[in-house]
Amino acid sequence: MIQTLFFEDYEVGSSRMTLGRTITETDIVMHAGQTGDFFPHHMDAEWCKTQDFGERIAHGTLIFSVGIGMSAGVMNPEAFSYGYDRLRFVKPVHIGDTIRVRTTISTKEEYLKRPAYGLVTEQVEVLNQQNQVVLACAHLLLVKKK
Repeated sequence: MIQTLFFEDYEVGSSRMTLGRTITETDIVMHAGQTGDFFPHHMDAEWCKTQDFGERIAHGTLIFSVGIGMSAGVMNPEAFSYGYDRLRFVKPVHIGDTIRVRTTISTKEEYLKRPAYGLVTEQVEVLNQQNQVVLACAHLLLVKKK
């Protein structure tokens, strides 16, 4: 969906929530192959039984990339991603967990390096099926002014 929003159109405190997506063993195996991260936390079910978390966990980078992809369902041609700050892997995600993403506009400020743009920060929270935050970060957007 395309939604044209300029800097002035963003409202601090406004939020949106995605639908859910279940994390599968295939997701984890594919991500391991793409990144080369074959650590036993993700790949060795028997070893994980000996650890506090008890079962395989998804890569934090997998949950980050899937979560950001889920939140990108709205395309704004007047904004582009400037990066991410304060990325935290708060709780583990296991095979069979269902995640969804809440984004909330947290700040708006002038961007002096490019006066035709403003800086919008949205807080991104990936939630599991128990509504617990499993990942959090700040997404910075440069947004064109009217």
